[in-house]
Amino acid sequence: MKTQDVTEKPILEVNNLETGFTIDNKFYNAVDKVSFSVKPNKIVGIVGESGCGKSVMSLSIMNLLPKGIGEIANGTILFDGNEINKLNNNEMNKIRGKDMSMIFQEPMTALNPVFTVGYQIMETLINHSDISKKDAKLKSIDLLKSVGIPRPEKIVDEYPHQLSGGMRQRVMIAIAIACKPKLLIADEPTTALDVTVQAQILELMKTIQQENNMSIILITHDLGVVAEMCDEVIVMYAGKIVEKTDVDTLFHNPKHPYTKALIQSVPKLDVIQETLGTISGIVPSLKNMPEQGCRFVDRCSMAKSECRTKTPTLKPTVDLGQADDSKEHLVSCLLYDEA
Repeated sequence: MKTQDVTEKPILEVNNLETGFTIDNKFYNAVDKVSFSVKPNKIVGIVGESGCGKSVMSLSIMNLLPKGIGEIANGTILFDGNEINKLNNNEMNKIRGKDMSMIFQEPMTALNPVFTVGYQIMETLINHSDISKKDAKLKSIDLLKSVGIPRPEKIVDEYPHQLSGGMRQRVMIAIAIACKPKLLIADEPTTALDVTVQAQILELMKTIQQENNMSIILITHDLGVVAEMCDEVIVMYAGKIVEKTDVDTLFHNPKHPYTKALIQSVPKLDVIQETLGTISGIVPSLKNMPEQGCRFVDRCSMAKSECRTKTPTLKPTVDLGQADDSKEHLVSCLLYDEA
């Protein structure tokens, strides 16, 4: 079984991706030489503070960058073996919503306020399958029911503003899974929801993923969500991947100072803490991104003088005492270059 997991062909491969924006007639990279893959039926978490490039990367994959401002400057994106980053909008529309879907960060702005939720689900079904409007509406009701919305026969004819935040998020999930995609990108799917609803949404996503053998990219800054949901974790900082490994290794043996600081900033129920760990400063803006050295250096408690001049690269590191050496642990930090 282990051999199968290692050799299984990824559903998504991102290679050396560089995505940026033109600001004051100058191009700045928001995603800088990022590479990773997602295997079938796996959940990959992408974590980091706001401004680390997580959402820009997801929009790059979906080819939804704002036209004329953002663009993919370099790299390739392979979905199901096909390079999709060079497809035009019409060609991408055949993939988006059908084989690849996305749950956006704000359901109130992602849903169209002038159309009923049923219409918006039906639109996806009609665009990607040979189905009548009558059958599409019945399917929409079934989808609303499957995501735990009560009275779906009535809700299908209501507008987004008539629903609570949790129900709108469930509608977004219903739209995203309508055509049973191979890959679902969930960008902060529990933002602004209360704790109880968050737990329900996450449990729903896990169930749907298992029932449909679907892969998920879960973008979040909540490490509790990562621990609960993910198989693998990618930690991003200032547009770069700084650490990448399986979820158990990340929490039991974090390597990068940024990852350690993120974990230390999470309250623990079984430990008495007088003060909660914090990370000083903020993520550098695109205009103020260091041209050389480690981008975390100004906020790192373990920084050395060479961290300002030598740029680290993402390399494998050894986890001493780890029973399963097939699990890859990559870290971008000069502290581990010699090791």
